[in-house]
Amino acid sequence: MDSYLAEFLGTMILILLGDGVVAGVLLKGNKSENAGWLAIVVGWGLAVTIAIYAVGKISGAHLNPAVTIALAFKGDFAWDLVPGYVFAQLGGAFVGAILVWVHFLPHWKRTDDQGTKLAVFCTAPAIRNTISNLVSEVVATAVLVGGLLFLGANEFTDGLNPIVVGLLIISIGLSLGGTTGFAINPARDLGPRLAHAILPIHGKGGSDWSYSWIPVVGPILGGLLGVWVYGLLH
Repeated sequence: MDSYLAEFLGTMILILLGDGVVAGVLLKGNKSENAGWLAIVVGWGLAVTIAIYAVGKISGAHLNPAVTIALAFKGDFAWDLVPGYVFAQLGGAFVGAILVWVHFLPHWKRTDDQGTKLAVFCTAPAIRNTISNLVSEVVATAVLVGGLLFLGANEFTDGLNPIVVGLLIISIGLSLGGTTGFAINPARDLGPRLAHAILPIHGKGGSDWSYSWIPVVGPILGGLLGVWVYGLLH
């Protein structure tokens, strides 16, 4: 139960800080408005770092169903714990998104564009192409999971690992994230997308459900690919 709660809280922190930086950059009237892609990517990397520091020693800080499923597939995590971890991650992401909505409450009315409001919660492609978008998510998540496994094969000074993982997220975001917004995490996209659909956000549009399967299926496939590539070398 402690591990499930840790995954819930860790993913909530991840989304609060990650979607929070997106809101700060995109929503009208923020002091950080128009800070740009670099601010968003670094903000997400720091969000991952802080979340891992918060719960890593309790649950392993998966914070991502693609990571949980990939580790179970590899044999490093018990399959019977997977449903509880995934449910906790989705729940934490959902609650984290609600907190972002509350935190930026006055700014939703100042922001007219519906797509901008949705972008605070979940990802969307720069160019909508089903195959290309799916491949982007698969490749980026393969780099994430493979990178986590490769990092785990090295020894770092105690307490340094979360920072290195945060740098991995920043690298993925800067190099591969521009095509789809690098969801690389089904909970990170689906939980906040559900929150967007349910919350009484001023002037919101639809939640783009026709695209929503790509940031779920793509990362899961990418996680399995990352495990396979790692296995070729170890």
